[in-house]
Amino acid sequence: MSAESHPTLPPVRLHSDAELARDALGAPLFARAVRLARWAGPATRVGVGGELAAEQLPGAAAHLGLDADDEDAPGYASQAWRVAVDTGLVDVTEPEEDAAGGAGGAGGARGDAGAGEEPYGTAAPGEDLALVTGGTPGDVLDLWRAALETVLADAAVPDLEDLVDALDAGGEIEFDRLDWNPGREADVLDAVLANLYLLTVSGTGGADRPIPLPVLAASMVAPDGMGEPSDAVLEQVSDAMMRLDDQFRQLEPIGLVEFRPVDEELMTQADEEGPRGGREDDEDVSRYGMVRLTPLGLYGIRARMQEAGVEAPAVGELAGKGADALLDVVASYPEHAAQAEIEQWMAGRDLLAAVAELLAAARGDDEGGPLRRLRCQQALALAGPEAEPAVRSVLDEAELGGLARVWLAEHGVADVPPPAPEMVFWLTVDTIAAQLAADGETEELPLLMETLTAHHTGFFDQVWRVEHPSTVQVLEAMGRLHPDRKTAKEARKAAFKARSRRP
Repeated sequence: MSAESHPTLPPVRLHSDAELARDALGAPLFARAVRLARWAGPATRVGVGGELAAEQLPGAAAHLGLDADDEDAPGYASQAWRVAVDTGLVDVTEPEEDAAGGAGGAGGARGDAGAGEEPYGTAAPGEDLALVTGGTPGDVLDLWRAALETVLADAAVPDLEDLVDALDAGGEIEFDRLDWNPGREADVLDAVLANLYLLTVSGTGGADRPIPLPVLAASMVAPDGMGEPSDAVLEQVSDAMMRLDDQFRQLEPIGLVEFRPVDEELMTQADEEGPRGGREDDEDVSRYGMVRLTPLGLYGIRARMQEAGVEAPAVGELAGKGADALLDVVASYPEHAAQAEIEQWMAGRDLLAAVAELLAAARGDDEGGPLRRLRCQQALALAGPEAEPAVRSVLDEAELGGLARVWLAEHGVADVPPPAPEMVFWLTVDTIAAQLAADGETEELPLLMETLTAHHTGFFDQVWRVEHPSTVQVLEAMGRLHPDRKTAKEARKAAFKARSRRP
Protein backbone atom coordinates (compact mmCIF):
# COMPACT_ATOMS: atom_id res chain seq x y z
CA MET A 1 0.00 0.00 0.00
CA SER A 2 1.33 3.37 -0.98
CA ALA A 3 2.46 5.55 1.88
CA GLU A 4 2.79 8.46 -0.56
CA SER A 5 -0.87 8.33 -1.61
CA HIS A 6 -2.31 9.00 1.86
CA PRO A 7 0.53 9.99 4.22
CA THR A 8 -1.88 10.77 7.06
CA LEU A 9 -5.44 9.49 7.40
CA PRO A 10 -8.31 10.38 9.71
CA PRO A 11 -8.55 8.04 12.70
CA VAL A 12 -10.68 4.94 12.58
CA ARG A 13 -12.78 3.69 15.47
CA LEU A 14 -11.84 0.03 15.90
CA HIS A 15 -13.67 -2.69 17.76
CA SER A 16 -11.87 -4.42 20.62
CA ASP A 17 -9.48 -7.27 19.86
CA ALA A 18 -11.92 -9.70 21.48
CA GLU A 19 -14.76 -8.56 19.21
CA LEU A 20 -12.53 -8.66 16.14
CA ALA A 21 -11.28 -12.17 17.02
CA ARG A 22 -14.88 -13.37 17.26
CA ASP A 23 -15.54 -11.86 13.84
CA ALA A 24 -12.44 -13.59 12.46
CA LEU A 25 -13.52 -16.98 13.78
CA GLY A 26 -16.95 -16.41 12.24
CA ALA A 27 -15.61 -15.53 8.78
CA PRO A 28 -16.80 -18.40 6.55
CA LEU A 29 -13.50 -19.10 4.82
CA PHE A 30 -11.44 -18.94 8.00
CA ALA A 31 -13.95 -21.15 9.82
CA ARG A 32 -13.71 -23.71 7.00
CA ALA A 33 -9.91 -23.66 7.20
CA VAL A 34 -10.08 -24.38 10.94
CA ARG A 35 -12.51 -27.27 10.39
CA LEU A 36 -10.28 -28.84 7.74
CA ALA A 37 -7.24 -28.45 9.99
CA ARG A 38 -9.04 -30.49 12.65
CA TRP A 39 -10.08 -33.00 9.99
CA ALA A 40 -6.52 -33.55 8.71
CA GLY A 41 -4.87 -36.81 9.75
CA PRO A 42 -2.64 -39.72 8.73
CA ALA A 43 -4.88 -40.64 5.79
CA THR A 44 -4.86 -37.12 4.33
CA ARG A 45 -3.04 -36.98 1.01
CA VAL A 46 -1.37 -33.85 -0.33
CA GLY A 47 0.41 -33.07 -3.58
CA VAL A 48 3.79 -31.56 -4.31
CA GLY A 49 2.63 -28.04 -3.47
CA GLY A 50 0.82 -29.09 -0.29
CA GLU A 51 -2.55 -29.02 -2.05
CA LEU A 52 -5.19 -31.52 -1.11
CA ALA A 53 -5.25 -34.54 -3.46
CA ALA A 54 -8.11 -34.38 -5.95
CA GLU A 55 -9.69 -37.61 -4.73
CA GLN A 56 -9.88 -36.17 -1.21
CA LEU A 57 -11.72 -33.00 -2.17
CA PRO A 58 -15.22 -34.55 -2.09
CA GLY A 59 -14.57 -35.86 1.42
CA ALA A 60 -13.27 -32.46 2.53
CA ALA A 61 -16.31 -30.75 1.02
CA ALA A 62 -18.63 -33.19 2.77
CA HIS A 63 -16.87 -32.54 6.09
CA LEU A 64 -17.53 -28.83 5.58
CA GLY A 65 -21.20 -29.54 4.99
CA LEU A 66 -21.10 -28.33 1.40
CA ASP A 67 -23.73 -29.55 -1.03
CA ALA A 68 -22.43 -32.58 -2.92
CA ASP A 69 -24.38 -31.46 -6.00
CA ASP A 70 -22.71 -28.06 -6.03
CA GLU A 71 -20.03 -28.12 -8.71
CA ASP A 72 -18.15 -25.39 -6.83
CA ALA A 73 -17.95 -27.38 -3.58
CA PRO A 74 -14.55 -28.99 -4.34
CA GLY A 75 -13.17 -25.53 -5.18
CA TYR A 76 -14.40 -24.13 -1.88
CA ALA A 77 -12.80 -27.04 -0.03
CA SER A 78 -9.54 -26.59 -1.93
CA GLN A 79 -9.42 -22.89 -1.10
CA ALA A 80 -10.09 -23.52 2.59
CA TRP A 81 -7.34 -26.14 2.64
CA ARG A 82 -4.87 -23.73 1.06
CA VAL A 83 -5.71 -21.12 3.69
CA ALA A 84 -5.21 -23.72 6.45
CA VAL A 85 -1.79 -24.64 5.06
CA ASP A 86 -0.65 -21.05 4.48
CA THR A 87 -1.63 -19.94 7.99
CA GLY A 88 0.06 -22.87 9.75
CA LEU A 89 -3.20 -24.44 10.89
CA VAL A 90 -2.08 -27.53 8.97
CA ASP A 91 1.43 -28.99 8.67
CA VAL A 92 2.12 -30.85 5.45
CA THR A 93 4.89 -33.23 4.52
CA GLU A 94 5.25 -32.97 0.79
CA PRO A 95 6.10 -36.06 -1.31
CA GLU A 96 9.70 -36.75 -2.26
CA GLU A 97 10.91 -38.33 -5.50
CA ASP A 98 13.53 -41.09 -5.26
CA ALA A 99 16.12 -41.69 -7.93
CA ALA A 100 13.76 -44.02 -9.82
CA GLY A 101 11.01 -41.42 -9.88
CA GLY A 102 8.77 -43.23 -7.42
CA ALA A 103 7.48 -42.11 -4.05
CA GLY A 104 10.21 -41.61 -1.48
CA GLY A 105 10.19 -43.36 1.87
CA ALA A 106 9.59 -46.96 2.70
CA GLY A 107 6.67 -46.63 5.05
CA GLY A 108 3.65 -44.52 5.85
CA ALA A 109 1.09 -43.19 3.41
CA ARG A 110 3.65 -42.10 0.84
CA GLY A 111 4.93 -45.63 0.40
CA ASP A 112 1.50 -46.80 -0.79
CA ALA A 113 1.78 -45.08 -4.18
CA GLY A 114 1.79 -47.61 -6.97
CA ALA A 115 3.82 -47.62 -10.16
CA GLY A 116 2.85 -44.75 -12.43
CA GLU A 117 0.91 -42.96 -9.70
CA GLU A 118 1.72 -39.47 -8.55
CA PRO A 119 3.54 -39.50 -5.19
CA TYR A 120 1.76 -37.82 -2.34
CA GLY A 121 2.59 -36.48 1.10
CA THR A 122 0.76 -36.32 4.38
CA ALA A 123 -0.83 -33.68 6.57
CA ALA A 124 -1.61 -33.17 10.22
CA PRO A 125 -3.02 -30.40 12.42
CA GLY A 126 -0.40 -27.69 12.91
CA GLU A 127 0.81 -26.28 16.21
CA ASP A 128 -0.94 -22.99 15.50
CA LEU A 129 -4.33 -24.71 15.47
CA ALA A 130 -4.24 -24.71 19.27
CA LEU A 131 -4.21 -20.89 19.20
CA VAL A 132 -7.74 -20.84 17.78
CA THR A 133 -9.20 -21.90 21.12
CA GLY A 134 -6.27 -21.51 23.52
CA GLY A 135 -4.59 -18.34 22.29
CA THR A 136 -5.24 -14.67 22.88
CA PRO A 137 -7.47 -12.56 20.63
CA GLY A 138 -4.25 -11.16 19.17
CA ASP A 139 -3.12 -14.69 18.25
CA VAL A 140 -6.40 -15.33 16.43
CA LEU A 141 -6.10 -12.02 14.57
CA ASP A 142 -2.55 -12.88 13.50
CA LEU A 143 -3.83 -16.14 12.01
CA TRP A 144 -6.67 -14.31 10.29
CA ARG A 145 -4.27 -11.76 8.81
CA ALA A 146 -2.16 -14.58 7.40
CA ALA A 147 -5.32 -16.03 5.85
CA LEU A 148 -6.15 -12.59 4.44
CA GLU A 149 -2.80 -12.44 2.66
CA THR A 150 -3.56 -15.74 0.93
CA VAL A 151 -6.96 -14.49 -0.23
CA LEU A 152 -5.54 -11.16 -1.42
CA ALA A 153 -2.91 -12.99 -3.45
CA ASP A 154 -5.64 -15.10 -5.06
CA ALA A 155 -7.78 -12.03 -5.77
CA ALA A 156 -4.93 -10.40 -7.70
CA VAL A 157 -4.78 -13.33 -10.15
CA PRO A 158 -6.70 -13.02 -13.46
CA ASP A 159 -9.82 -15.10 -13.86
CA LEU A 160 -9.56 -18.66 -15.15
CA GLU A 161 -10.71 -17.86 -18.69
CA ASP A 162 -7.90 -15.33 -19.14
CA LEU A 163 -5.36 -17.81 -17.78
CA VAL A 164 -6.53 -20.57 -20.14
CA ASP A 165 -6.33 -18.20 -23.11
CA ALA A 166 -2.73 -17.35 -22.17
CA LEU A 167 -1.43 -20.95 -22.07
CA ASP A 168 1.18 -21.87 -24.62
CA ALA A 169 1.50 -25.26 -26.34
CA GLY A 170 3.47 -26.63 -23.40
CA GLY A 171 0.86 -25.58 -20.86
CA GLU A 172 2.91 -22.64 -19.50
CA ILE A 173 1.41 -19.20 -18.95
CA GLU A 174 2.64 -16.56 -21.39
CA PHE A 175 2.58 -13.49 -19.15
CA ASP A 176 3.24 -11.07 -22.04
CA ARG A 177 0.19 -12.41 -23.84
CA LEU A 178 -1.85 -12.21 -20.66
CA ASP A 179 -0.73 -8.63 -20.02
CA TRP A 180 -0.56 -9.48 -16.34
CA ASN A 181 2.15 -8.47 -13.96
CA PRO A 182 1.70 -10.08 -10.53
CA GLY A 183 3.37 -7.25 -8.66
CA ARG A 184 1.41 -4.60 -10.52
CA GLU A 185 -1.89 -6.38 -9.95
CA ALA A 186 -1.17 -6.70 -6.23
CA ASP A 187 -0.31 -2.99 -6.08
CA VAL A 188 -3.55 -2.09 -7.85
CA LEU A 189 -5.60 -4.15 -5.40
CA ASP A 190 -3.73 -2.52 -2.51
CA ALA A 191 -4.56 0.89 -3.94
CA VAL A 192 -8.24 -0.06 -4.28
CA LEU A 193 -8.39 -1.16 -0.65
CA ALA A 194 -6.54 1.99 0.46
CA ASN A 195 -9.10 4.12 -1.38
CA LEU A 196 -11.95 2.13 0.15
CA TYR A 197 -10.41 2.64 3.59
CA LEU A 198 -9.98 6.38 2.96
CA LEU A 199 -13.56 6.77 1.72
CA THR A 200 -14.76 4.88 4.80
CA VAL A 201 -12.84 6.77 7.50
CA SER A 202 -13.31 10.18 5.84
CA GLY A 203 -17.08 9.93 5.50
CA THR A 204 -19.33 11.52 8.09
CA GLY A 205 -21.66 8.55 7.73
CA GLY A 206 -19.10 6.35 9.44
CA ALA A 207 -17.96 2.85 8.63
CA ASP A 208 -21.55 1.59 8.21
CA ARG A 209 -22.03 3.56 5.01
CA PRO A 210 -21.51 1.32 1.95
CA ILE A 211 -19.56 2.70 -1.01
CA PRO A 212 -21.07 2.38 -4.51
CA LEU A 213 -18.81 0.31 -6.74
CA PRO A 214 -18.86 2.97 -9.52
CA VAL A 215 -17.50 5.53 -7.04
CA LEU A 216 -14.65 3.23 -6.04
CA ALA A 217 -13.90 2.29 -9.66
CA ALA A 218 -13.94 5.93 -10.76
CA SER A 219 -11.56 6.86 -7.95
CA MET A 220 -9.04 4.48 -9.51
CA VAL A 221 -9.59 5.42 -13.16
CA ALA A 222 -10.97 8.92 -13.65
CA PRO A 223 -8.54 11.86 -13.26
CA ASP A 224 -9.17 14.24 -10.35
CA GLY A 225 -11.35 17.20 -11.26
CA MET A 226 -12.56 15.65 -14.51
CA GLY A 227 -15.90 16.94 -15.76
CA GLU A 228 -18.27 14.87 -17.87
CA PRO A 229 -16.41 11.61 -18.55
CA SER A 230 -15.82 10.49 -22.11
CA ASP A 231 -17.02 7.13 -23.40
CA ALA A 232 -13.43 5.88 -23.21
CA VAL A 233 -13.23 6.75 -19.52
CA LEU A 234 -16.67 5.23 -18.87
CA GLU A 235 -15.51 2.03 -20.51
CA GLN A 236 -12.45 1.98 -18.26
CA VAL A 237 -14.68 2.53 -15.22
CA SER A 238 -16.98 -0.27 -16.36
CA ASP A 239 -14.02 -2.64 -16.82
CA ALA A 240 -12.68 -1.67 -13.39
CA MET A 241 -16.11 -2.28 -11.85
CA MET A 242 -16.23 -5.80 -13.23
CA ARG A 243 -12.71 -6.55 -12.00
CA LEU A 244 -13.65 -5.22 -8.56
CA ASP A 245 -16.88 -7.19 -8.63
CA ASP A 246 -14.86 -10.39 -9.09
CA GLN A 247 -12.31 -9.45 -6.43
CA PHE A 248 -14.81 -8.46 -3.76
CA ARG A 249 -16.69 -11.71 -4.30
CA GLN A 250 -13.42 -13.43 -3.32
CA LEU A 251 -12.73 -11.12 -0.37
CA GLU A 252 -16.16 -11.36 1.24
CA PRO A 253 -15.79 -14.95 2.61
CA ILE A 254 -12.70 -14.00 4.64
CA GLY A 255 -14.74 -11.30 6.39
CA LEU A 256 -12.98 -8.30 4.88
CA VAL A 257 -16.03 -6.74 3.23
CA GLU A 258 -19.78 -6.92 2.94
CA PHE A 259 -20.54 -6.86 -0.75
CA ARG A 260 -23.57 -6.56 -2.98
CA PRO A 261 -22.47 -7.70 -6.45
CA VAL A 262 -23.25 -5.91 -9.70
CA ASP A 263 -26.68 -6.82 -11.04
CA GLU A 264 -25.96 -9.19 -13.92
CA GLU A 265 -28.96 -7.84 -15.83
CA LEU A 266 -27.36 -4.40 -15.85
CA MET A 267 -24.14 -5.77 -17.29
CA THR A 268 -26.09 -7.48 -20.07
CA GLN A 269 -27.68 -4.14 -20.86
CA ALA A 270 -24.26 -2.47 -20.83
CA ASP A 271 -22.93 -4.98 -23.36
CA GLU A 272 -25.86 -4.24 -25.65
CA GLU A 273 -25.94 -0.46 -25.24
CA GLY A 274 -22.24 0.36 -24.92
CA PRO A 275 -20.25 1.69 -21.95
CA ARG A 276 -22.25 3.10 -19.03
CA GLY A 277 -19.66 3.07 -16.25
CA GLY A 278 -20.84 5.15 -13.32
CA ARG A 279 -23.89 6.73 -14.98
CA GLU A 280 -26.78 6.10 -12.66
CA ASP A 281 -29.64 7.90 -14.44
CA ASP A 282 -32.80 6.80 -12.66
CA GLU A 283 -31.40 3.41 -11.71
CA ASP A 284 -30.89 2.42 -8.12
CA VAL A 285 -27.15 2.90 -7.57
CA SER A 286 -27.01 -0.25 -5.46
CA ARG A 287 -27.62 -2.31 -8.61
CA TYR A 288 -24.13 -1.34 -9.73
CA GLY A 289 -22.66 -2.96 -6.64
CA MET A 290 -22.09 -1.76 -3.07
CA VAL A 291 -19.13 -2.55 -0.84
CA ARG A 292 -18.45 -1.87 2.83
CA LEU A 293 -15.39 -2.68 4.89
CA THR A 294 -16.44 -4.67 7.94
CA PRO A 295 -15.00 -3.79 11.36
CA LEU A 296 -12.62 -6.70 10.81
CA GLY A 297 -11.80 -5.34 7.37
CA LEU A 298 -11.00 -1.90 8.77
CA TYR A 299 -8.66 -3.54 11.26
CA GLY A 300 -6.98 -5.67 8.57
CA ILE A 301 -6.47 -2.93 5.99
CA ARG A 302 -5.22 -0.51 8.64
CA ALA A 303 -2.66 -3.08 9.82
CA ARG A 304 -1.43 -3.62 6.26
CA MET A 305 -1.19 0.12 5.65
CA GLN A 306 0.81 0.62 8.83
CA GLU A 307 3.23 -2.09 7.74
CA ALA A 308 3.66 -0.17 4.48
CA GLY A 309 4.58 2.99 6.38
CA VAL A 310 1.22 4.78 6.15
CA GLU A 311 0.19 6.73 9.23
CA ALA A 312 -3.25 5.31 9.96
CA PRO A 313 -4.31 6.39 13.47
CA ALA A 314 -7.07 4.83 15.54
CA VAL A 315 -9.43 6.61 17.90
CA GLY A 316 -8.13 6.40 21.46
CA GLU A 317 -4.42 6.33 20.67
CA LEU A 318 -4.03 9.83 22.13
CA ALA A 319 -5.85 9.02 25.37
CA GLY A 320 -2.60 8.69 27.32
CA LYS A 321 -0.92 11.78 25.89
CA GLY A 322 -1.04 15.39 27.04
CA ALA A 323 -3.50 18.03 25.88
CA ASP A 324 -0.82 19.70 23.76
CA ALA A 325 -0.34 16.50 21.72
CA LEU A 326 -4.11 16.00 21.52
CA LEU A 327 -4.87 19.46 20.13
CA ASP A 328 -1.93 19.39 17.71
CA VAL A 329 -3.02 16.06 16.22
CA VAL A 330 -6.80 16.51 16.10
CA ALA A 331 -6.34 19.95 14.54
CA SER A 332 -6.01 18.20 11.18
CA TYR A 333 -8.88 15.75 11.73
CA PRO A 334 -12.39 16.19 10.32
CA GLU A 335 -14.76 17.50 12.97
CA HIS A 336 -16.49 14.16 13.64
CA ALA A 337 -13.13 12.39 13.98
CA ALA A 338 -11.76 15.09 16.28
CA GLN A 339 -14.88 14.80 18.43
CA ALA A 340 -14.44 11.05 18.82
CA GLU A 341 -10.77 11.41 19.81
CA ILE A 342 -11.49 14.23 22.26
CA GLU A 343 -14.23 12.18 23.94
CA GLN A 344 -11.79 9.29 24.43
CA TRP A 345 -9.16 11.66 25.82
CA MET A 346 -11.50 13.22 28.37
CA ALA A 347 -13.03 9.95 29.52
CA GLY A 348 -11.70 8.96 32.93
CA ARG A 349 -9.79 12.22 33.52
CA ASP A 350 -10.44 14.64 36.35
CA LEU A 351 -12.59 17.18 34.52
CA LEU A 352 -11.24 20.33 36.16
CA ALA A 353 -7.63 19.32 35.57
CA ALA A 354 -8.39 18.25 32.01
CA VAL A 355 -10.02 21.60 31.17
CA ALA A 356 -7.11 23.53 32.66
CA GLU A 357 -4.68 21.44 30.61
CA LEU A 358 -6.68 21.99 27.43
CA LEU A 359 -6.80 25.75 27.92
CA ALA A 360 -3.06 25.88 28.50
CA ALA A 361 -2.44 23.88 25.33
CA ALA A 362 -4.73 26.18 23.32
CA ARG A 363 -2.53 29.23 23.86
CA GLY A 364 -0.14 30.48 21.20
CA ASP A 365 0.13 33.06 18.42
CA ASP A 366 1.55 30.60 15.91
CA GLU A 367 -0.19 29.60 12.68
CA GLY A 368 -1.82 26.55 14.29
CA GLY A 369 -3.21 28.49 17.26
CA PRO A 370 -6.71 29.25 15.88
CA LEU A 371 -7.40 25.62 15.04
CA ARG A 372 -6.12 24.45 18.45
CA ARG A 373 -8.52 26.85 20.11
CA LEU A 374 -11.39 25.64 17.92
CA ARG A 375 -10.71 22.04 19.00
CA CYS A 376 -10.35 23.21 22.60
CA GLN A 377 -13.77 24.83 22.33
CA GLN A 378 -15.07 21.56 20.93
CA ALA A 379 -13.66 19.76 23.96
CA LEU A 380 -15.07 22.30 26.42
CA ALA A 381 -18.53 21.61 25.01
CA LEU A 382 -18.26 18.22 26.73
CA ALA A 383 -17.54 19.80 30.12
CA GLY A 384 -20.24 20.48 32.69
CA PRO A 385 -20.63 23.29 35.26
CA GLU A 386 -17.82 21.90 37.41
CA ALA A 387 -15.36 23.23 34.83
CA GLU A 388 -16.31 26.85 35.64
CA PRO A 389 -13.30 27.67 37.89
CA ALA A 390 -10.80 26.64 35.22
CA VAL A 391 -12.65 28.56 32.51
CA ARG A 392 -13.01 31.69 34.68
CA SER A 393 -9.26 31.71 35.31
CA VAL A 394 -8.53 32.74 31.69
CA LEU A 395 -11.12 35.53 31.37
CA ASP A 396 -8.46 38.23 31.28
CA GLU A 397 -6.28 36.56 28.65
CA ALA A 398 -6.39 38.06 25.17
CA GLU A 399 -6.22 34.66 23.43
CA LEU A 400 -8.64 32.73 25.64
CA GLY A 401 -10.84 35.38 27.24
CA GLY A 402 -13.37 35.49 24.40
CA LEU A 403 -13.57 31.69 24.23
CA ALA A 404 -14.11 31.57 27.99
CA ARG A 405 -16.93 34.13 27.86
CA VAL A 406 -18.73 32.14 25.15
CA TRP A 407 -18.59 28.98 27.26
CA LEU A 408 -19.72 30.73 30.45
CA ALA A 409 -22.61 32.43 28.66
CA GLU A 410 -23.73 29.11 27.14
CA HIS A 411 -23.81 27.62 30.64
CA GLY A 412 -25.84 30.51 32.08
CA VAL A 413 -23.10 31.66 34.44
CA ALA A 414 -23.78 35.04 36.08
CA ASP A 415 -21.36 37.92 36.73
CA VAL A 416 -19.38 37.43 33.52
CA PRO A 417 -17.66 40.75 32.68
CA PRO A 418 -18.37 42.02 29.16
CA PRO A 419 -15.45 41.76 26.74
CA ALA A 420 -13.47 44.78 25.61
CA PRO A 421 -13.99 45.70 21.94
CA GLU A 422 -10.43 44.61 21.16
CA MET A 423 -11.19 41.13 22.48
CA VAL A 424 -14.34 40.88 20.34
CA PHE A 425 -12.42 41.75 17.19
CA TRP A 426 -9.59 39.41 18.08
CA LEU A 427 -12.03 36.53 18.69
CA THR A 428 -13.74 37.22 15.36
CA VAL A 429 -10.45 36.98 13.48
CA ASP A 430 -9.44 33.87 15.43
CA THR A 431 -12.78 32.16 14.74
CA ILE A 432 -12.70 32.78 10.99
CA ALA A 433 -9.02 31.79 10.81
CA ALA A 434 -9.84 28.51 12.53
CA GLN A 435 -12.66 27.75 10.12
CA LEU A 436 -10.42 28.52 7.14
CA ALA A 437 -7.75 26.21 8.52
CA ALA A 438 -10.22 23.43 9.31
CA ASP A 439 -12.40 23.33 6.20
CA GLY A 440 -11.19 25.96 3.75
CA GLU A 441 -13.62 28.28 1.98
CA THR A 442 -16.83 26.37 2.53
CA GLU A 443 -20.36 27.42 1.54
CA GLU A 444 -21.16 28.08 5.20
CA LEU A 445 -18.27 30.47 5.78
CA PRO A 446 -19.87 33.57 4.16
CA LEU A 447 -22.86 33.20 6.49
CA LEU A 448 -20.51 32.99 9.48
CA MET A 449 -18.73 36.14 8.30
CA GLU A 450 -22.01 37.97 7.90
CA THR A 451 -23.17 36.92 11.36
CA LEU A 452 -19.92 37.95 13.07
CA THR A 453 -19.82 41.40 11.44
CA ALA A 454 -23.52 42.32 11.41
CA HIS A 455 -23.73 43.70 14.94
CA HIS A 456 -20.61 45.88 14.93
CA THR A 457 -20.82 49.38 13.49
CA GLY A 458 -17.52 50.38 11.95
CA PHE A 459 -16.21 46.82 12.20
CA PHE A 460 -13.61 47.18 9.45
CA ASP A 461 -12.42 50.53 10.81
CA GLN A 462 -11.23 48.62 13.88
CA VAL A 463 -10.46 45.07 12.88
CA TRP A 464 -7.44 45.81 10.66
CA ARG A 465 -5.59 46.96 13.79
CA VAL A 466 -6.03 43.59 15.56
CA GLU A 467 -2.71 42.06 16.63
CA HIS A 468 -3.42 38.59 15.32
CA PRO A 469 -1.12 36.65 12.94
CA SER A 470 -4.08 35.82 10.68
CA THR A 471 -5.65 39.28 10.42
CA VAL A 472 -4.59 39.88 6.81
CA GLN A 473 -5.55 36.36 5.71
CA VAL A 474 -8.99 36.67 7.31
CA LEU A 475 -9.71 40.11 5.83
CA GLU A 476 -8.64 38.95 2.37
CA ALA A 477 -10.98 35.97 2.68
CA MET A 478 -13.82 38.25 3.75
CA GLY A 479 -13.12 40.44 0.74
CA ARG A 480 -13.63 37.40 -1.49
CA LEU A 481 -16.47 35.66 0.30
CA HIS A 482 -18.64 38.13 2.20
CA PRO A 483 -22.15 37.96 0.66
CA ASP A 484 -22.64 41.74 0.80
CA ARG A 485 -20.67 43.45 -1.97
CA LYS A 486 -20.24 46.73 -0.09
CA THR A 487 -19.02 44.93 3.01
CA ALA A 488 -16.66 42.80 0.92
CA LYS A 489 -15.14 45.99 -0.54
CA GLU A 490 -14.64 47.38 2.99
CA ALA A 491 -12.89 44.12 3.93
CA ARG A 492 -10.47 44.46 1.00
CA LYS A 493 -9.62 48.02 2.04
CA ALA A 494 -9.06 46.85 5.62
CA ALA A 495 -6.82 44.05 4.38
CA PHE A 496 -4.70 46.61 2.50
CA LYS A 497 -4.34 48.70 5.67
CA ALA A 498 -3.42 45.60 7.72
CA ARG A 499 -0.73 44.63 5.21
CA SER A 500 0.68 48.15 5.11
CA ARG A 501 1.22 48.26 8.91
CA ARG A 502 3.27 45.08 8.88
CA PRO A 503 7.05 45.57 9.08
